[in-house]
Amino acid sequence: MDATGVAAEPRNKSRTVLMASMIGTTIEFFDFYIYATAAVIVFPHLFFPAADPTSALLSSLATFAIAFFARPIGAAVFGHYGDKIGRKTTLIAALLLMGISTVAIGFLPTYSQIGVMAPLLLALCRLGQGLGLGGEWGGAVLLATENAPKGKRSWYGMFPQLGAPVGFILATASFLILAETMSEEAFFVWGWRVPFIASALLVALGLFIRLNITETPDFKKAIEDKTRVPVPFSVVLREHKLRLLFGTLAALGTFVLFYLMTVFTLGYGTGTLGYPREQFLLLQMVGVVAFGLFIPPAALLADKYGMKITMMLITAAIGLFGFCIQPLLAGGTVGVMAYLVIGFALMGMTYGPLGAALAQPFPTAVRYTGSSLTFNLGGVFGASLAPMVATWLAKNYGIAYVGYYLIAAAIITLIGFAFMRSAKDAEG
Repeated sequence: MDATGVAAEPRNKSRTVLMASMIGTTIEFFDFYIYATAAVIVFPHLFFPAADPTSALLSSLATFAIAFFARPIGAAVFGHYGDKIGRKTTLIAALLLMGISTVAIGFLPTYSQIGVMAPLLLALCRLGQGLGLGGEWGGAVLLATENAPKGKRSWYGMFPQLGAPVGFILATASFLILAETMSEEAFFVWGWRVPFIASALLVALGLFIRLNITETPDFKKAIEDKTRVPVPFSVVLREHKLRLLFGTLAALGTFVLFYLMTVFTLGYGTGTLGYPREQFLLLQMVGVVAFGLFIPPAALLADKYGMKITMMLITAAIGLFGFCIQPLLAGGTVGVMAYLVIGFALMGMTYGPLGAALAQPFPTAVRYTGSSLTFNLGGVFGASLAPMVATWLAKNYGIAYVGYYLIAAAIITLIGFAFMRSAKDAEG
């Protein structure tokens, strides 16, 4: 579409924009967490049965990590087209790839049916999830922030982030409902497949909403001003290396915290601490409510007092929380509940403004590519190995070392935010 045609399109309504940005991350976290839950509870038994229990769990978590290594590739590919042909079309393509890969997992044969091909197909679907997810987040954040009124970028950028607790709650609720309505045997035979196949309904809803939006004002202006670049990826690497580096460091702590609170904690709680699966999922859901409740206040604080200072103070609090992990998890059900509520509340506070924080340093012409790469590289180094590293540390050195791992991540993130440049500098 030419510049005149794009410019003539009506401006998106705020409600439609925020729904379109939020639905994608809701689907993303629904898909991701049903996989994460299955990777701990189901896949070690059905796709890696030849290994001992610990090795099977680690092998399953390795397939979980594949998506994080695929995400930067997806970020580069979808970011390229998002900065070249527009946010809307690219977001639809990313959503389709992510959704098809997730639904396909629900139809996979198991190891007992096709042998070693089963985990290979599982890994392939996980790769497709990662590629789609790599392009989804950056586009959703830009859809929100590039439609935001002046002084409300953090507030608008919060809505894609709200999709995380919503998707998490939907995923956890689906497993709890299955646990209550069927036997353990039926769950392992076919019940675990239901959330993966049912995700098609969310994808259909997301497509319907996104087909009814227009391009963002910032992208329309980039077309009119002829500021688009031929290869955004190369421009980011050539001209914005430091922004990419410090943004990646700034995202690290968020990812480590989130995947400690979800994947690792689920395995530790149902394994080492001996909680029944249903009971621990309910405890996690209470924590996720705190996750959602603390996202909006953090976004408001970032708009009022400044992004950098807000995020640095929250990151410092995450580091302090690392010292509390061991005593809280050793404190019985009350301690575990406090651990989940505090950890998820901190997660909401750091995750809420993160979208706007990572998009802000990049100019419009490369913003989709730059912010997507930043976020997903943070995922590679902060999330992909976090469940395995934490599991290994807890087994070999004790749970206190998981806290030290989080503290180290928080220190690295503080360095990233300290050196992150402003949007004004980026445009200069």
